[in-house]
Amino acid sequence: MPPVRTASILVVEDDAAMRELLTEELSDAGYTVQAAGSAAGGLEVARSGRFDLVVTDLRMPEMDGFDLIRGVMALTDPPHVVMITAFGSIETAIRAVKLGAYDYITKPFEIEELMLVADKALGERSLRNKVARLQREVEDKFGLGSIIAKSQSMRDVVSLVQRIAASTASVLITGESGTGKELIARAIHYNSTRAAGPFVGVNLAAVPEGLIESELFGHKKGAFTDARADKPGLFVEADAGTIFLDEIGELALPLQAKLLRVLQEHEVRPLGATKNTRVDVRVVAATNKNLEAMLADGSFREDLYYRLNVIHLDLPPLRSRPEDVVPLAEHILANLGAKQTPPRRMRLSPEAQHLLLAYHWPGNVRELMNVLERGVALCQGELIADDDLPSHVRERRPADFLGAAVARRMTLAELEREFIERVLEDEAGNKTRAAQRLGLDRKTLYRKLDEYAKQDGKDSPSRPSQPEE
Repeated sequence: MPPVRTASILVVEDDAAMRELLTEELSDAGYTVQAAGSAAGGLEVARSGRFDLVVTDLRMPEMDGFDLIRGVMALTDPPHVVMITAFGSIETAIRAVKLGAYDYITKPFEIEELMLVADKALGERSLRNKVARLQREVEDKFGLGSIIAKSQSMRDVVSLVQRIAASTASVLITGESGTGKELIARAIHYNSTRAAGPFVGVNLAAVPEGLIESELFGHKKGAFTDARADKPGLFVEADAGTIFLDEIGELALPLQAKLLRVLQEHEVRPLGATKNTRVDVRVVAATNKNLEAMLADGSFREDLYYRLNVIHLDLPPLRSRPEDVVPLAEHILANLGAKQTPPRRMRLSPEAQHLLLAYHWPGNVRELMNVLERGVALCQGELIADDDLPSHVRERRPADFLGAAVARRMTLAELEREFIERVLEDEAGNKTRAAQRLGLDRKTLYRKLDEYAKQDGKDSPSRPSQPEE
């Protein structure tokens, strides 16, 4: 680790000559240095400022270096501590480290030795802070608050994720391509007790069938022609964490049987191995295929399906949740704009917003991201206009409502309910106009709304009503 010479160091030493020497040498090395002549004074300085490293003597009057370490370790984000003492012993070192010191050196010492220890301590601190920052960024990115959920359907998804995160049960996520299945899988992981463990994802459709077993379960050197070294496999890599099996519907039947055994016994046997390896892994699987239809035609094992489908999350397509389109677009644009040089605060014109809302999004959120990335690239300023969007979005093609219903495997009753509620919403809750458009009398419409309210456990119709005309 290279020296972190921009760091700030506090020197605590009661001997004036030694204090001046350390301050001068560390300053000449490029560090920002402050000094204190006593442990009590050093602790006061440490509390009033932010330091990356404290270099302290052990034996000082009234309050010694051990007391200083205790006080420094009680600070928020405490600095590393290196202790200097003429009374070097194993007992002293052990006590200092137990109290929280990073390292210690004994007098007499060479300045080069101190520089080496300081550089090492500061390098380790810099790496630790970087890891903590990356962890916070991951938590911010995959926390439940980062999921755009204005629509009721997505709010239901987020609520369920929140409820199941602490569980160890397997989860099956279904939905069309581009709906954000991996995002939800990561949210489950990073909001669970396994968040400190690894999240390992694999797209089974992207791995050649002959390599999937080795990829998932590992192999021993010499197990096959190209096995030149041991490979642990993704299940072992995900130990104490979560494995995300995307496109689970692409897994061949023989491998489905082996995966089932792993889920049942919590053990894997690498190719060429003579014994099993124990693994503690939560499995989250995803697919855009209809696994129930695959069960019927025998292309997916029923026992594996029920092992994976302990908890089911079905992600709605973007076209069925128009309330999320603009908030999603604004969120994506904020991220894209922050990556520009210089950063730009990207916005959508009203015309562009209207086009995004009118489009049917067959590629779902992934397509929305691509469209907006193109818009940012073409936009001259910070406002994305309608002509910055691709032509197929500008055409305002109507949504394929029936096609969407088929893709969502809706029943006729579900389709009728959604159509009635959409028309009622379009009429701003006016039941008279809605009934006229639907070709129903008002009594029939009221009866259906009452049925929907009962299904939802409500005492009144789910749609607000305005004074009838």
